[in-house]
Amino acid sequence: MKQLEASGYTKQRHAVLQVIRESESHLTANEVFEHARRRLSGISFATVYNSLRYLKNEGLIGEVSFGADATRYDRNLDPHHHAICTACGKLADLELAIPPEVIKQAVKRSKFKPGEIEFTLRGLCPECSG
Repeated sequence: MKQLEASGYTKQRHAVLQVIRESESHLTANEVFEHARRRLSGISFATVYNSLRYLKNEGLIGEVSFGADATRYDRNLDPHHHAICTACGKLADLELAIPPEVIKQAVKRSKFKPGEIEFTLRGLCPECSG
């Protein structure tokens, strides 16, 4: 995994990066703050938020957005897809190859020039589906 450059390395950014890298789930900014505060009791939410933005811009963490108020942070920097539970909000990685013909159809129907393709499965996770 990419490391912090010496010029941008702070103990706060290191703590936030470690929280993301050690998490098995996709954390919200509030969840990152709660975990980071256990490492550095004086860290503020603003510092965590700014650290998340810095780490994302440096390519050290991924950001998964599901609308204006639904952003999670991801340690997996490889291209991948997601499944999200519509009941509890759980987010899971999907290692899934999208067939080229599906991408061609999406381009044809939307008339968009393709950049990156991300598949999102929305439904109920195993815990919520019973």
